Amino acid sequence: MKNLILHLLLLITFVANAQQKDKILPKANAEYAENNFVDAEADYRISNSKFPNKTVATYNLGNAIYKQNQVSEAKFAYAKALKFAKSRPEKHQAYHNLGNVFMKEKDYTQAVEAYKNALRNNPSDEETRYNYALAKKMLKENPPKDDKKDDKKDKKDDKKDKDKKDDKKDKDKEKKDDKGDKDKDKKDPKPNENGEPKPMPGGMSKERLENLLDAVNKEEKKVQDKVNAQKVKGKPIKTEKDW
Repeated sequence: MKNLILHLLLLITFVANAQQKDKILPKANAEYAENNFVDAEADYRISNSKFPNKTVATYNLGNAIYKQNQVSEAKFAYAKALKFAKSRPEKHQAYHNLGNVFMKEKDYTQAVEAYKNALRNNPSDEETRYNYALAKKMLKENPPKDDKKDDKKDKKDDKKDKDKKDDKKDKDKEKKDDKGDKDKDKKDPKPNENGEPKPMPGGMSKERLENLLDAVNKEEKKVQDKVNAQKVKGKPIKTEKDW
């Protein structure tokens, strides 16, 4: 499959508006530009926690996560960005990258719809049009399964398996009665129900979590050092952390 085209940081006008109050966002953008995606993710999360209704940090957070190949987790960030997106350019870019996530997950039906919504907000974007055409091609080559037929087949197979098990139990009982065999070890083993748990959507590895916490702790230490320096100089201390 050809590489998908990822829309990166939001337009400068959006960033400039957010920077009026959010001092951590420019730092996160600089880290992202340097491909330091772990630290950028941590700072975007801090920015997003301080300004949860802002689109910029949430959207860029999705990009930072996407760049770390955690595409399913990035999906939730893009969806949240769409919730608060107000302008057509914001919606266009969020839908575009959301389509990329669905392509990575091989959910071509959802990918087609996402790119279609992106084009509705910016019909002239050639990158979105390219990804949209690719999504339609992949959907045609990989049509979704008919869930109803699969359910019927599964139920039919389950019934066959149940009948076989019942028949086997009857035969085992007959053999036991005929031979007087009381050996319980010859019973049919039960299916193993202790499979490995599947990871939750958006779950992150222990290593990524530790890296994020380390980045956040470093940022908080810088702030605390700054506050301590102000105390020594006899300057008034701000009641709110200067991110």
